Amino acid sequence: MPALAIAYIGIGLMGLPMTRRLLERGHRLAAFDILPDRLAAAEAAGARAAVSPADAVQGAAFVLLNLPTTEAVEAAVFGPRGAAGAMRPPQVLADFSTIAVDRGRSFAARLAAETGCGWVDAPVSGGPPAAGAGTLTVMAGGRAEDIDAVRPLMAEVGARFTPMGPPGSGLVAKTINQMIVGCAHAVLAEAVVLAERGGIDAARIPECLAGGHADSTLLRLLYPRMVARDFTPQGYARQLLKDLEMASAFAGSLKAPAPMTGEALNLYRLLAHLGHGEADSSAIVSLYEKRGGS
Repeated sequence: MPALAIAYIGIGLMGLPMTRRLLERGHRLAAFDILPDRLAAAEAAGARAAVSPADAVQGAAFVLLNLPTTEAVEAAVFGPRGAAGAMRPPQVLADFSTIAVDRGRSFAARLAAETGCGWVDAPVSGGPPAAGAGTLTVMAGGRAEDIDAVRPLMAEVGARFTPMGPPGSGLVAKTINQMIVGCAHAVLAEAVVLAERGGIDAARIPECLAGGHADSTLLRLLYPRMVARDFTPQGYARQLLKDLEMASAFAGSLKAPAPMTGEALNLYRLLAHLGHGEADSSAIVSLYEKRGGS
């Protein structure tokens, strides 16, 4: 696709590899982050370092967000020197963040009312390696015209782009994704410890179960890190905790039963309480060791 001018706000664990990916594809980026070292990393990769979200969006065709919380998204867009203050049609904002469904819907409506610009909620799955390789799974919600506008750009960052409906629909899909992921983390941690105490080579479980009903991306990629006790962050435990908190609240608001999500949520609350919020989400395996007296 032709080179585009892009504003990228949020140069973190996911944002930096995606920024590098877009720069490698020939696009021009203006980047912003509240942390100087992250902004410096984007600048070293070839992006222009913006002094604010409003500065970053000047002249951009698309405004991309990749931020850790609902509050961070609101501040970046609607706060002082936020993106909304400088956005004009036909600019479109695409938010890769995982935020609360109701707030995401309200942000889209507010941006349209205040600026006339479109908002696509486009949360992703796949982690930093997929962000850097352009193989993310992207689930999207937005007006049809805004979805059509961002579709070529999404082909640059994702292997799969699935519009799910009006604004907020991508966030509903991501909530379901995180429910499944959070519960699977807990089950895989149990499997690691059971294999080790059962006297077999725990590292061979993915090989042993390949092609069967228990096979999955998490079994192939996450489980080996649990076996190795490699907790180098590819996704922070605090982030999965935040996502499970939102999933539980969303399910509760709809009176949809989610007992397994509640169990996973309690485990991640405990993990954070023990001081492991900055570790990789795979660190949940350490809870089973502590409980078993290992």
